[in-house]
Amino acid sequence: MESGPLTQTLQTDAELARAVALEAGDLLRTLCATGDCSGATLGKRGDERANAAIIAHLRTARPDDFILSEEAADDRARCSARRVWVVDPLDGTREFSEERDDWAVHIGLAIDGVPVTGAVALPAAHKVFVTDDTPPEYPPLGTRPRMVVSRSRPPEIALAVAAALDAEMIPMGSAGAKAMAVVEGRADIYLHAGGQYEWDNCAPVAVALAAGLHASRIDGSALVYNCVDPLLPDLLICREELADRVLAAIRDAGQSPGG
Repeated sequence: MESGPLTQTLQTDAELARAVALEAGDLLRTLCATGDCSGATLGKRGDERANAAIIAHLRTARPDDFILSEEAADDRARCSARRVWVVDPLDGTREFSEERDDWAVHIGLAIDGVPVTGAVALPAAHKVFVTDDTPPEYPPLGTRPRMVVSRSRPPEIALAVAAALDAEMIPMGSAGAKAMAVVEGRADIYLHAGGQYEWDNCAPVAVALAAGLHASRIDGSALVYNCVDPLLPDLLICREELADRVLAAIRDAGQSPGG
């Protein structure tokens, strides 16, 4: 993917995020289709190529902005910048290397620490979710809330909250895929604790907030981006009408942020 007229003619940050996420997704799908690598090699090559393409486009389109990417060296000068793109070129490298469909591309923009713009592409499903989409109209909640959890290692707090709420647990891969399941209405809660970084959730949180969902730390405090240390270990995205119940269940389980 080469930088060029596409990024130079885009008018809004959301349009830019959408276009870059889609093109990175196309690149990654093509890489899968070539069949010249597999497994860990496929994942490594996907990370590298998507990262290079995304950074090239963002630097062309927004040369004065800073970029924080999982796959690039961290320029700490970003800490004094107002506008920082927070990028995960391939969220769910394991799922991608296994040629599953629950991996994602994250293009987020934080302004003064607030996740204001984002695009999350699910390339294998040919879907993209962006902050300038029309907010969805969600149906009434069912009798049992649906909670997406890691397919390999659900955090203990998620298991405790699921038990407290009698929630149906839905195993899924990447953070972006889980968050977008809530945005899309296929799940009601995504709760994580125990280790994420800003690039894992900046774009998903921006999209979730724009869709009218609740998004916070697990103590209910705001998610803040472009911190010196990009570790952001816990996250709650859920239907707004469930937020108080989920946060209460977290408190009852005695879970604190980062625990």
